[in-house]
Amino acid sequence: MNDPIGDMLTRIRNSQMRGKSTVMTPASKLRKRVLEVMADEGYIRGFEESTDAAGHPAIEISLKYYEGEPVIRELKRVSKPGRRVYMGVNDIPQVRQGLGVSIVSTSKGVMSDANARSQNVGGEVLCTLF
Repeated sequence: MNDPIGDMLTRIRNSQMRGKSTVMTPASKLRKRVLEVMADEGYIRGFEESTDAAGHPAIEISLKYYEGEPVIRELKRVSKPGRRVYMGVNDIPQVRQGLGVSIVSTSKGVMSDANARSQNVGGEVLCTLF
């Protein structure tokens, strides 16, 4: 697999289109950090570490809905394996005039765009959520 974060985001998008309550994805430290930011910002209910049918470590993500509609309306991958996108603290984009969130991988860890600005660090913009 070339893009594990892109794979996880696609699984979340596909599961929400089908109205599923949970989705499974292979486990990794970076995926857990991204999911922690999504949970802190209120886009998913939470996640649990478990194992899949083959015994490999996996993460079960609990998706969040409001009045039957998914809370995540738009989920885009910004930095891809073929084209990495790095931005300084002043260049980190605001998603939908601050209503959405950019998830940034910085030297101080994976965090939301607001936290990156408050800690005055830039980094790789992984994805945007709205």
